[in-house]
Amino acid sequence: MSRTRARVPAPDQACAEAVELARAAAEELARPGEPGEHLGFESEGDRIVTHYFACLDRAYRGWRWAVTVTRASRAKKVTVSEAVLLPGPGALLAPEWLPWSERLRPGDLGVGDLLPAAEDDDRLAPGFTEVDEDADHQALFEYGLGRARVLSAIGRDRAARRWHSGEHGPHTPIAHAAPAQCSTCGFYWLLAGGLRQMFGVCTNEYTPDDGKVVSADHGCGAHSEAAVLPPPMEAAIPILDDLGFDLMEEEPGPVDVFDEEPGSAEEPGSVDESGSEELGHS
Repeated sequence: MSRTRARVPAPDQACAEAVELARAAAEELARPGEPGEHLGFESEGDRIVTHYFACLDRAYRGWRWAVTVTRASRAKKVTVSEAVLLPGPGALLAPEWLPWSERLRPGDLGVGDLLPAAEDDDRLAPGFTEVDEDADHQALFEYGLGRARVLSAIGRDRAARRWHSGEHGPHTPIAHAAPAQCSTCGFYWLLAGGLRQMFGVCTNEYTPDDGKVVSADHGCGAHSEAAVLPPPMEAAIPILDDLGFDLMEEEPGPVDVFDEEPGSAEEPGSVDESGSEELGHS
């Protein structure tokens, strides 16, 4: 099937030649010297032409001045229709605007902040229409007596995907290194309702997941049935023998003259080697 292209009118000769008129209009809006060279023109319709000029402002690099000129039918005078600053190829642009409800991220809600839910929020459903398949008594409680809206099936599925793919799901380093899954742990407390098949709450105070919703296939090293480590070996008590003793040989040392035995020195009246008696006894 052939597509019909929109007819592009031929540029009006008088409007195409009105370059200086368009430049003057751009200079009235910009600071002196900011409109640069003429980048060309484009036909917008019958007797309507837009001229483009480079923008030399350093704060608007990649932008260009667009001045649209026109003339009335059978008139020779060309007039300015509008002049604006438009982004060109490669211009720095602000990110696309999003409403506040789409800019919110998990954890943005602070103390005193209010986050009202829209009337058509598909995560919620009227309390008298949504019945939990695993707890039929919920309908009796919610109907006219409890909450105006409860979690819908869509809201429950979104929560399940978010929890299962988050930091408390099976795709985390701590879960990969765990000895077993949370579904077999004694500290795993099942949720009520339709989410009990996939999620529970950790009740082990020594884990980083204490008090948080974890998936059944999550895990950590504090599993209740983890292998018990062998008790550490106690060091032997040293034995002291207070009754026995060891003999030790004393090494000979230098002789001190003051340690000689009595009588070893020569006494008065003794005879020397020559046989003569000392003078004191003659």
